[in-house]
Amino acid sequence: MSALLHKVLVVDDDPVVGKSFNRVLSQKGYVVITAANAREALSKVQEGDYDVVFTDIKMPGMDGIELTERLRTERPWTPVVIVTGYGSKANQDQAAAAGVSSFLQKPLSPEMIEESLTKALLESVPAVLPGLAEAAEPQSEASESQAKKVGLFMAAPFIGLAFAVALPFAGLAALAYMGFKLFSKSAAPAKLLTFTKNVALFIAAPFLGLLYALLLPVVGTGALALMGIKALRRNAAAMRVASFIAAPFIGLVFIVALPIVGTAILAWTGVRAAITKARTS
Repeated sequence: MSALLHKVLVVDDDPVVGKSFNRVLSQKGYVVITAANAREALSKVQEGDYDVVFTDIKMPGMDGIELTERLRTERPWTPVVIVTGYGSKANQDQAAAAGVSSFLQKPLSPEMIEESLTKALLESVPAVLPGLAEAAEPQSEASESQAKKVGLFMAAPFIGLAFAVALPFAGLAALAYMGFKLFSKSAAPAKLLTFTKNVALFIAAPFLGLLYALLLPVVGTGALALMGIKALRRNAAAMRVASFIAAPFIGLVFIVALPIVGTAILAWTGVRAAITKARTS
């Protein structure tokens, strides 16, 4: 049923009743469909949904109570209102047991029709929930299994990403643990020293390479300068001129190279001291 089309089904063998409902509810935006008996009503209900069903009790064939019971089984979300001119306590009890929304006595006024419609619409949502829950109960296990499959399918990329991120860390941790076990089991000082030297060289290799890259231009420039100095020493005048020109550059070389050379000397001194101490202990 379209969201813009609201329909009401009126089941009564008296066509005047249907016209009365149409006159009142058409002004509220409802389309009133009529059925002369319960069989015709069930057929119309199978063809489409209705907001509310109004039905008489006394009809040829199936009466209004039986129709209500059928509708509550097949269309539990559709509220039913009993409309009758033969109201009795027994009929009201039967209608209540069948699950009707309201029980109206003829003759009907426009106010009674509007109020019963509003009441039925307000009660339709909570009335349908138990029926829907019972209908869904046999499929709960299948639905749960399907939900698990969907959940695993959606989670698969994230699980793979977690493995991809965690695997390097797990591998490094395993290698570190193996190295620690090997280190702890090795009691000989020579093996400990070798292991320590290898680790230190492995860690220091990039820094040594960087140091070579920094010192190589300085060493090359120094070698060329030394060769030039030897050549100039044979000519005293040229030697003085060259010394005057080279003095600023020699000072700059000392300023740049002195911290690096000093750091290298200190590092080498520390390494030799550590090796000597390890050998003597």
